Amino acid sequence: MPTVNLKSQLNVLLQLQSIDSQIYDFNEKKNNIPKEIEALNLAFEEKKKRLSELEKVSLDLQKTKKDAEGELAAKEESARKLQGQLYSLKTNKEYNTMLAQIQDAKADASRSEDKILEVMEKIEAARKDIDEEKKKLEAEEKIFNGQKAKIEGDLKEISEKMATLEGQRKQIFPGIDKKILAQYERILKNRDGLAIVEVKNNTCMGCNMFVPAQVENLIKMYDRIITCEVCNRILFIADEKA
Repeated sequence: MPTVNLKSQLNVLLQLQSIDSQIYDFNEKKNNIPKEIEALNLAFEEKKKRLSELEKVSLDLQKTKKDAEGELAAKEESARKLQGQLYSLKTNKEYNTMLAQIQDAKADASRSEDKILEVMEKIEAARKDIDEEKKKLEAEEKIFNGQKAKIEGDLKEISEKMATLEGQRKQIFPGIDKKILAQYERILKNRDGLAIVEVKNNTCMGCNMFVPAQVENLIKMYDRIITCEVCNRILFIADEKA
């Protein structure tokens, strides 16, 4: 590249790299945002499960109460029928037998009443638990909405900053040789947004591999772009840049 001032080109590439490093970081954050929102949604849905469980318990108790009320009605009807038959009996044995059946039916009805009262107490306790859980969930929803709004605000801010950086990036393009730019962008894409790195203490700052003295000499000559033999990134020496 005899017609190109390579030292000047490397300096322009460093300006471009500074912008691209910011774009890369912002892009990483942007890509993580959907995962953050998904994690928030999953956490909130998990908290909603507790309310669903309590509501299911309440529904099951309501069903149990209804069944018990049906049993009570049947036992009370049975006791009434037996009571109606009592005075049509002709012998003391039949009469005493019927009395015993009536007492058993009344005892069964009493047990059903006790069961209904017990279930009603559980229903009331479940209702209180549901009310408390709803209050907790309302507070959790406010926190959830606040966190989600913040993340969405961060996304908007990141997008705006990236748009600004992309504009600055395009302004730099005219100052870079097309072949050098193409090489730079190819490396940028393949090397996690880092295409040009410093050689410091005989070490490539991109991959931490040793850079021989003869390679450093080639960099200082500015005859051609020198890349790292390991990571293929463009190399420069800070003391030698303009």
